[in-house]
Amino acid sequence: MDDEVDRVLAARETELEQQLAELTKPPGEVGSISFGKRVGEGTSMAVDRLAAVSAQEHLLAMLEEVRRARRRVADGTYGTCEVCGEPIPEGRLEARPWATRCVAHS
Repeated sequence: MDDEVDRVLAARETELEQQLAELTKPPGEVGSISFGKRVGEGTSMAVDRLAAVSAQEHLLAMLEEVRRARRRVADGTYGTCEVCGEPIPEGRLEARPWATRCVAHS
């Protein structure tokens, strides 16, 4: 079972790394952003970049969770809550294989 869990987590880790690479790749056309009194191209670009930063932070946090779960698989503690030590319900692990805490401590 641990091998299967690690394969699922490794696939998720690769997927997240690819999403981050896509998100952080330089824009095709670099230009300056200018702000005026009207909503224009510069404002739209700035909003898009802010959204990208938020998405990047979310992906980085999830990537760390996946890597932490893989370390727990390797050291034999996968499936137990890192706070209380109780088993994490199978349903939670099926839905979120990178969970390292039970529902009560998440």
